[in-house]
Amino acid sequence: MYSDPSCYDSDVAIGTCHNGKGTVNLAFCKETNKPVVLKKFYLDSAEQEDYNLIEQEIVTMRQMQHPNILPYLSAFVSGHSLCVVSPLMVYGSCSDLINEYFPEGLPELAIAYILRDVLEGLEYIHKRGLIHRAIKASHILISVLGQACISGLKYSCERTEHGKWQRNIFSFPKSTAPNLKWLSPELIEQDLHGYNEKSDIYSIGVTICELANGVVPFYDMPETLMLTEKVRGCAPHIIDRSTFPRDPEDLDNPEIKPLNGDASHSSLNSMDKRVESLSTRKFSEPFHSLTEVCLQRNPKNRPSVSQLISHPFFKQCKKNDETLIDILKIVTPIHQRKIESAAGDENMTVSVQQLRNLDLETCQWDFDNT
Repeated sequence: MYSDPSCYDSDVAIGTCHNGKGTVNLAFCKETNKPVVLKKFYLDSAEQEDYNLIEQEIVTMRQMQHPNILPYLSAFVSGHSLCVVSPLMVYGSCSDLINEYFPEGLPELAIAYILRDVLEGLEYIHKRGLIHRAIKASHILISVLGQACISGLKYSCERTEHGKWQRNIFSFPKSTAPNLKWLSPELIEQDLHGYNEKSDIYSIGVTICELANGVVPFYDMPETLMLTEKVRGCAPHIIDRSTFPRDPEDLDNPEIKPLNGDASHSSLNSMDKRVESLSTRKFSEPFHSLTEVCLQRNPKNRPSVSQLISHPFFKQCKKNDETLIDILKIVTPIHQRKIESAAGDENMTVSVQQLRNLDLETCQWDFDNT
């Protein structure tokens, strides 16, 4: 891929990254006329730890080659910015989909398609000797073909040290702070037992709840209480009529589980009103089973990625003719959202006509040749 800044038109901002220390732009590669995403990290405002994370992500993702892992096509320095080029994921992240189109959570079938792809990518990551440590909705991107791709590998760590495979890892860098709600109890504890790739399975369970419920578990808890609840073994769950307490008396019913692993009235009273409407729906038993097995307190009781891939929950993907693209037909692709805003800016080098004429087929990438 091209490493010359002049090869890209990139005036259409679509977001920020790295805690506001960088921007995400929709760009066009002049040489190929393909749409890409150009991330710009401002080196003059980045601390050494920020720079190390960026460098680690670039090195790690350039080594990955899998259709369910977002590739970095090129990286170069332009002025005071470090620029990274990746393919355009036209449907954005799963957190974007939830925030803008599915506030009460994604449909079960959509989650099945997305999780199947995520697990394929995660299995590849684990086989490469890495622990992701940041699986969550904002790090799952959806392509034009309805393919889910994992990002966020700047938080990952290696299972090998001096060429030797380590059974457990004891590293807990400050960079993991933004991901605390998704981290496993054993990773948070920082004890002598350490953690391994099974911590990612717990994160998968939390992400399932996030995708299904529209909010991440423990979202309304103080951080210290959330950490305590996790270590005590209070597991979150997907919300439907079998798990939602409709009456205060149900809080004492052992057959009805609390929302966030905390059965207090205050937790229920502070919930968003939209969550209450979820009490009328019903998820499948395999979906509940998949979630529960991922969120086991003891990592030894959690399945491996390969075992999860064969879970009965994913049979619905083969039996159903409806695709993820069909489910996302209500979603406006990123480039179309920017046409109106771009029309009023005469200084933009990316023309409105260029955006209008964008053929989504050009967003496809042959990952075997990048």
